[in-house]
Amino acid sequence: MPGMNKRVTGIGGVFFKASNPGALYEWYERHLGLKREPDGSGVVFPWRDAQTNAEGMTIWSIFPSDTKYFAPSASSVMLNYRVEDLDALLAALRTEGVTIDEQKGIEAYDFGRFASIMDPEGNRIELWEPPKK
Repeated sequence: MPGMNKRVTGIGGVFFKASNPGALYEWYERHLGLKREPDGSGVVFPWRDAQTNAEGMTIWSIFPSDTKYFAPSASSVMLNYRVEDLDALLAALRTEGVTIDEQKGIEAYDFGRFASIMDPEGNRIELWEPPKK
């Protein structure tokens, strides 16, 4: 879209469902070295942008199999994409006919702003605009 920065700048997170998240976290830690954050939020992969040297992170997290967080998607996996300008991207996606979770809207936290869309196969996609530093 003219005048709009890149839409997706990277993967912000990978989330999936499991029948026993605690046991699965333990398995991943024991066998693959993926250590969950002390607050239980998941595994954080910190990195630096090659061009700007800005700090970033990708989250890997396991949810209970009965979570409603992925709804209305029936998929057991959800991707979170980092975006540069959430408002501009949502405006563009609306004009393109993409299904946006308007009921949820934009959620803002200290760690960024979030919105959700659905792809044509019914998979929920989370969009994340990290805070400007």
